Amino acid sequence: MSDTTTFRVHRYKQGDATSHHDRFEVPIGPRTTVLDALTAIRRTQDPSLTLRHSCFHASCGTCGMKVNDREVLACVTNVRELASSEVVVEPLDNAPVVSDLVVDMGPFYARFNAVGRPLVRESELVPGSCPAPGIPHSMRYEDCIECGICVSACPIAGTDPAYLAPAALAAADRVREEPRGGDVPFVMRLADDSHGAWRCHLAFECSEACPSNVEPAVHIAQLRRSLIGRRWRRPSAEPVGARR
Repeated sequence: MSDTTTFRVHRYKQGDATSHHDRFEVPIGPRTTVLDALTAIRRTQDPSLTLRHSCFHASCGTCGMKVNDREVLACVTNVRELASSEVVVEPLDNAPVVSDLVVDMGPFYARFNAVGRPLVRESELVPGSCPAPGIPHSMRYEDCIECGICVSACPIAGTDPAYLAPAALAAADRVREEPRGGDVPFVMRLADDSHGAWRCHLAFECSEACPSNVEPAVHIAQLRRSLIGRRWRRPSAEPVGARR
């Protein structure tokens, strides 16, 4: 059995003076996701609707967006479970809107580059790779799927464009935990900044929104504890928070 749900979708194209919302009536079944509904809109009602998606099973993170004012992955958000007569779909916050539901992820990726942590997922699938001596099998170290949801949910990222932001700070803490050749001193100095780990207010909105259980707020708290420990051990002649 299917019924119809109203979708109110954010629309914006380059050159528009302002954004607006368009309404669409979409047939919904018991397993219809928000991404299913959006692709149906594009296929049968408005082919000009733009959105990002790829895997359809919460692995790639490209379909991150806001649904009824909450950050979600559209591919695993069941429409009926929203229990809403109207579904409002908007792009992620704290990122420039390129078109409709698509935001520019360039600044988000640039923060990852700053901490020198390219994401490594399920390394046993890399051709020719093998576990290190003494390790029986490879394991997944990186849970982040680069969706940008934590940055959208973060109240600080919206007010401080220089803030390193939750995803990159969580990556910085992973460098501290397991360097894999990373420049730990540089990363810790990057985090030990007024726009780094100390800028976070620990609202835990990032951890609440994260679809992959990365717990960015926990990583930021761990960074702070480690930074305080380093300061305690630092010779008194060295300025606290000095950047090199």
